[in-house]
Amino acid sequence: MGGYIPSTVLQQEEMLKEAGFSSMKDLYRDVPEALKLQKELDLPKGMSELETARTMRRLAGKNKVYDSVFRGAGAYKHYIPAIVKSVVNKEEFVTAYTPYQAEISQGVLQSIFEYQTMICELTGMDVANASVYDGAVAAAEAISMCRTPKKKKVFVSAGIHPDTLKVIRTYCWTASEEVVVLPLKDGLTDLSGLDGEASCVYVQQPNYYGVIEDLKDIAEKAHALGLQVIAGMEPFAMCLLETPAECGVDIAVGEGQPLGMPLSFGGPYLGFMAATAKMMRKLPGRIVGETEDSEGRRAFVLTLQAREQHIRREKASSNICSNEALCAMTAAVYLAAMGPEGMKNAAAQCYAKAHYLAAELEKAGLKRCFEADFFNEFVTKCADPQSLLARLEEKGILGGLPVENGILWCATELNSKEEIDALVKEVSA
Repeated sequence: MGGYIPSTVLQQEEMLKEAGFSSMKDLYRDVPEALKLQKELDLPKGMSELETARTMRRLAGKNKVYDSVFRGAGAYKHYIPAIVKSVVNKEEFVTAYTPYQAEISQGVLQSIFEYQTMICELTGMDVANASVYDGAVAAAEAISMCRTPKKKKVFVSAGIHPDTLKVIRTYCWTASEEVVVLPLKDGLTDLSGLDGEASCVYVQQPNYYGVIEDLKDIAEKAHALGLQVIAGMEPFAMCLLETPAECGVDIAVGEGQPLGMPLSFGGPYLGFMAATAKMMRKLPGRIVGETEDSEGRRAFVLTLQAREQHIRREKASSNICSNEALCAMTAAVYLAAMGPEGMKNAAAQCYAKAHYLAAELEKAGLKRCFEADFFNEFVTKCADPQSLLARLEEKGILGGLPVENGILWCATELNSKEEIDALVKEVSA
């Protein structure tokens, strides 16, 4: 950080003297000589700022940058307003941790509070936490929230992201919980195998293959059997579809990367979690609340955090003790910059362009695998996905992701009609 000034040599000498040491070497006198480095580190010669910039540009030139992207599968390329990077890159915000004396850092607490508020507005849920590491962790943590001593089974839709399923299996294995995968029927989660012996059911909306699930029906059938319902939500889809709260969901989670974070080769990303008031005390991590100080001024405090996460760890339902503060702030700044209408507009463009892409690809011979409606992703049949995608890459187009049934395509507001038409032209060739 540019504003960081380390201690001077004179200050270091004064501190050593005060602590009773004659030199820096004397400071490590109790460390065995065999463990000490007896020579200088073999590091390359330092470079000037200009040389460093040239080196980084040369390295960056090795990356393959596509002119247009039609791939999502959990990480999406959206337009990010310039103000987002301008705000979150300020030095006072670039910190990895919430201060231990949290209440003296009102700016950090307010940013988290605003983020929580916006997640609640987006999901319709009563309360949100200060974020977790990514969407897959959020899903697994939500399942942990539903855990009971008597029910050692969880239902998971086969239509969730494969990576999320892996994380859920890992979490459940440590808790000796059985993970039962509900199959898909025509692209939708088949609920015929549900029973009341499990603690919860986790579904993704839209699912991994882009299909829009009947979340309200899932919630009604699950609740009738005494199951809690967890929904993994795509942020933009919530702007057009019914919110998880309107569908009767108990916990809403998801990957927050689309909310102002670039793809960045996979991270850092952001897991959001929101729940009903009934589930509030089981939320992992922290919850920041609003109050007034002794003079009646608006103030922010750490309102809730399960002490078991720090003190009685063996009894804790979660051991998450931190949060993705900078990523959460990024999401908050992005949502504030876009506003409700901006989010709805971007979501509508995602939906419209994906449907235009699907219609044009069908004319080119790639028919959709599932008839159900979709949001911004869909799967088409394809006899030789690798050959087609390789041909597209030669034209600077990153096509969809090869999946079991064909190719999973995606479109966002960044995909222009001209780009879509150029893609379809290559597919037809």
